[in-house]
Amino acid sequence: MKSSLIAVLAISVAACSRPADSARWPAGPPIDLSHDYSDQTVFWPTAESFKLDKVADGVTQQGYYYAANNFSTSEHGGTHIDAPVHFAKGHWSVDQIPLEQLIGAAVVVDVTAACANQPDYRVTTGDFTAWERSNGEIPAGTIVLIRTGYSRFWPDASRYLGTAERGAGAVAKLHFPGLHPDAARWLAESRRAKAVGLDTASIDYGQSTMYESHRILYERDIPAFENLTNLDRLPATGAFVVALPMKIKGGSGAPLRAVAFMPRT
Repeated sequence: MKSSLIAVLAISVAACSRPADSARWPAGPPIDLSHDYSDQTVFWPTAESFKLDKVADGVTQQGYYYAANNFSTSEHGGTHIDAPVHFAKGHWSVDQIPLEQLIGAAVVVDVTAACANQPDYRVTTGDFTAWERSNGEIPAGTIVLIRTGYSRFWPDASRYLGTAERGAGAVAKLHFPGLHPDAARWLAESRRAKAVGLDTASIDYGQSTMYESHRILYERDIPAFENLTNLDRLPATGAFVVALPMKIKGGSGAPLRAVAFMPRT
């Protein structure tokens, strides 16, 4: 009986260590999809910006070097995650989002041509179906990344947001691309995306006043990654994304370090 049990355990361990899952992990180099945080970081006009206060930076009386800082920031600024509770009462806060929702295969849909001369462009379902004609249907459980090309303007707020003004009055002057509500619903219901990200300040376009795409996604517990960068370095398919936010209990959003691992070549 004892020898049989040992044999079963050995088989189980071998099965768990097989490379079936690890084979899905791309072997290519990692690509950083996050902007850094500094006094140059772009924030929503009404949000508190990032502040770093130096506490210590030098050699102590004991003779060793020591550095420490305090920082403060809005949840929603820089490269960050929107948790579903941001626009959907009772839905996941940052700390409640399952890790599997933040890790997985990604596709990159390039709409830079459409956005080049249309700062108020809203990405349509047709943009996604056109992408699918060349790349195949977006599988359920995919992280969908939208490349508008706007990360090239960072950190110039006047070009990135449409205005460098601050305060509530500046919100009406925002101009940048986003996701059309019909396309948000299509991604959620027809393709069952696990997360959506893009290289602008908001899932909804700058002129939105009802934030419908936010509401459609978040009511279905699909988080969003905003202010991404380096999407131009990713292929249309094959990258694997790990997007881990600061784990703020009850947070409606949080700073995000997102990394894409390139596919095997």
